[in-house]
Amino acid sequence: MLVCVCNVPTRLPGAPQDSLTRIGPLSGDKRETPGVDPSTLVFELQQLVGPEHVLADADAVAGYCVDWTGRFRGATPAVVRPGSTVEVATVVEWCARHRVALVPQGGNTGLVGGGVPLSGEVALTTSRLRMLGEVDVVAGQVTVGAGATLEAVQTHVAPSGLEVAVDLGARGSATIGGMVATNAGGTRVLRHGPMRAQVLGVEAVLGDGSVISHLGGLLKDNTGYDLAGLLCGSEGTLGIVTAVRLRLVPTLPQVATVLLALDDARSAVAVAGAARSSPALQAAELFFADGLDLVTEHLDLPAPFGARHAAFVLLEAASTNDPLDELLPALEPVGDLVRDTAVATSSTARAELWRHREAHTEAINARGVPRKLDVTLPLAALASFCEEVRDVVRSVAPAAETFLFGHVGDGNVHVNVVGIDDAAVDALDDAVLGLVTARGGSISAEHGIGTAKRRHLHLGRSDAEIEAFRRIKGALDPAGILNPNVLLPATR
Repeated sequence: MLVCVCNVPTRLPGAPQDSLTRIGPLSGDKRETPGVDPSTLVFELQQLVGPEHVLADADAVAGYCVDWTGRFRGATPAVVRPGSTVEVATVVEWCARHRVALVPQGGNTGLVGGGVPLSGEVALTTSRLRMLGEVDVVAGQVTVGAGATLEAVQTHVAPSGLEVAVDLGARGSATIGGMVATNAGGTRVLRHGPMRAQVLGVEAVLGDGSVISHLGGLLKDNTGYDLAGLLCGSEGTLGIVTAVRLRLVPTLPQVATVLLALDDARSAVAVAGAARSSPALQAAELFFADGLDLVTEHLDLPAPFGARHAAFVLLEAASTNDPLDELLPALEPVGDLVRDTAVATSSTARAELWRHREAHTEAINARGVPRKLDVTLPLAALASFCEEVRDVVRSVAPAAETFLFGHVGDGNVHVNVVGIDDAAVDALDDAVLGLVTARGGSISAEHGIGTAKRRHLHLGRSDAEIEAFRRIKGALDPAGILNPNVLLPATR
C-alpha cells in the first residue's frame, strides 16, 4: 500500500517511463503496465485543476483516508478536487491513460468502505461541485451539483414549498452525488422510494473521460437505455456523477411524529404494518431499549417514557390536514400492543422525538468502532431476524455488543456490532449475512456493497448477473480505473 507523499511543486527529472509503477491496483488486472510515480502524479494533477486543489501532504489527506466509523483506513498519494465537469473529465481521462486508479468521494458518510482509498488509489472529491440551480416550481425539479449536501439542497428548495423526497440523518454531510452512487434510502422510502426514484437525469464522467449529460428532466423519455438509473447504486464504478436533476415533492403543511413503546420486535412489525395502511405515513423507524439507553446516556437526554420498554416504533405522518386523523385510526387494530405513546406536532418537539432514533449512529460510534451490516428482510421475517441475530453474533463474538435499529416500514435493519476483534470480523459477516440470506433478505439495503461485502455479493446475485455487471463495467470503464476494488468480487 502506498503512503501519502508531500506536495511536489515541480516535475522530478530523471526516471524513464518504463521504470515507473502504477498507482493503486486495478482489481483483477494481472498485466504489468507502466504507471506514474507519486511525485509526477501530483505535478500532473496540479496542471489539470490547479496546485491549490491537489492535496498530498499527509495531514491534509488524512481525513479522506478513513471512513466515518473509523473502521476503514487507507492511504492515497493525492486528493484531487476538480471544480467542474470539464475538470473531472480531464482528470479521469489522464488517469485512464496512465492506468491510475481513482476512488470518487462525496461526503464520506458511507459505511462499507466504498469511498475510501484502501489500496493506494487517488481520491477524487466532489466537494467543489456544489452548484444549486434554479428551482423549477412548475415541474417540481431542480438541478444540483454532485457535491452539494442534502441539507444544502433542502434549504435551497424550501422557499418554493418543495422538498427532496429522500431524507437521511447524515443530511448535513451526505452529498447528492454520493446518495446517487449508493442509491440511498433513508427514512421516507416507504412513501417516496429510494434515491433512484428521485433522479430524473444525470451528468457524469465515464471511465474513459467521456461526458454524458441528460438533465432535461422529462418524465417521459423513452429514447434508449436509462443511464441515470444504471449509475444509481453503481458506487462510482461506472462513472463519476457531477450533476443531478432531482424530482421534488410538495412540502405538506402538517406533520406529526408518534413514538410508540412496545414489548418486542413482533409487536413493532405488526404496528408498523398497520400504520402502512394510512396514506399519511411517510416514515416508520425501529429501535430497541439498549440502543435508546445508549442514546440517552451519550446525549444526556431524558428517557421518553417513565417506564422501561423493550422496543420502539417511531412513526411520522404528513398531510394537508391533521395527519393524526389518518394515522390513529389505522393503529386501532393493534392498539392492545402499544404500552405507551408520545405524540409531537411542533417542529421542536418532533425533532426531540426523532433524536432518539437519529442519534443511534453517533452514540454507537462513541461506544466503539462498530462493524455495520446494513440488510433488508422480508417483513414476514423481520421480527424473527431481530430475535435471532443477537445470538448469532454472540456465537462468533461472545463479548461483543449488538445494537439494532432501522426502517421497519421497508424491512431495513442496521446491525451494529461493537467490541469485536478484527480477527473475528470475517466470521461475523459470514454468520450474519448467511442468516439474512437464509431468511430471504438482501445483504445490502442502502449503503451498497463497497469493500466490506464484495466477497458476499454471490449471496444476492447469480454468477450470470455478476458477469453482466463485469461486462457493463468493462464497457463504461475500459481501463478499470474507477473504484476498482469495490462491489465486484476480485477475480483470480
